Amino acid sequence: MKHIQKDDTITIPEGVTVNIKARVVTVTGPRGTLKRDLRHVQADIQRPSKNTIRVIVWQGNRKHVACIRTVCSHIDNLIKGVTKGYEYKMRFVYAHFPISVNINKEEGSVEIRNFLGEKHVRKVFLLPGVDIVQTIGVKDELVLSGNDINSVSQSAASIQQATRVRNKDIRKFLDGVYVSEKGTVVKDL
Repeated sequence: MKHIQKDDTITIPEGVTVNIKARVVTVTGPRGTLKRDLRHVQADIQRPSKNTIRVIVWQGNRKHVACIRTVCSHIDNLIKGVTKGYEYKMRFVYAHFPISVNINKEEGSVEIRNFLGEKHVRKVFLLPGVDIVQTIGVKDELVLSGNDINSVSQSAASIQQATRVRNKDIRKFLDGVYVSEKGTVVKDL
């Protein structure tokens, strides 16, 4: 069944400017600027007023109408990124061989050593715009932070995937680097 017209609106908070040109959305806020290309989605993105964005789909079937919420979520994530930022915390889990991690800021990479006692050094390159620090107060913890949720979450996933256990029983060998907490850099009160 085709729907003649479906739409959804997003409100823009104070201190954030959103520029839309040919379905390329640019969001600027206190933490920086993010840009997202949404030209692959066949939808109208309009500005009916100064602080609202409206996403419209004409003559859409069920899957096409589902793209409305996806586009709205992407824009919401951009707005949240330039106002609060994203922060992922990762913990090292090991039963016997302690995992050691070296952070190379110049290269933008993380080296994981002694995983399951192996001599092989795993090197993971972080995406641009992602900062990583090893916490001093908490043992065996990494904190990834940045404005773009895609870059931060993909970098965390790449680190987690680098420490997958292969050719062993994964119920017994639970070693790895896992995401323990997801949140924002600017904490809500």
